[in-house]
Amino acid sequence: MDVARLKDDWVGFTFDEVEFDVDHDEALEYAQACGETDPRFTDPTHQDFQAPINFTARFVGRRMFPKDFPRFGKGGFDAGKCVQALAAVRPGERLVARSLLHDIYEKTGRSGGMVFIVHRMEFRNESSELVSVVDWRMVIQT
Repeated sequence: MDVARLKDDWVGFTFDEVEFDVDHDEALEYAQACGETDPRFTDPTHQDFQAPINFTARFVGRRMFPKDFPRFGKGGFDAGKCVQALAAVRPGERLVARSLLHDIYEKTGRSGGMVFIVHRMEFRNESSELVSVVDWRMVIQT
């Protein structure tokens, strides 16, 4: 697998767009399930009530990879998520999430060669303000 070419061909390519409604009850349930204690996230009567900062990690798009992205390797696994909270996500808002491939790189581990693919979802609110970025890493054994 030519990772440099794969990176040149696919990184930065936006391939999915999905809308999500931020539900009041779901935000509250998510905060409780995460063990959140801050009243901004757990008390719906709080003047600054909002979804927890990692709430957008629960959303998934329609596609994991762009159409026609090459398949390769011996199988893959989820290598975790990273959430950047940039602004409050409010119940009642509609978010637009765009997916793109943010990075592709390779490493060698105990089990051999691995290609890391970073799938990024950027979430914007109804004012087009970037409110959250979720990076999901997938490892494919080569």
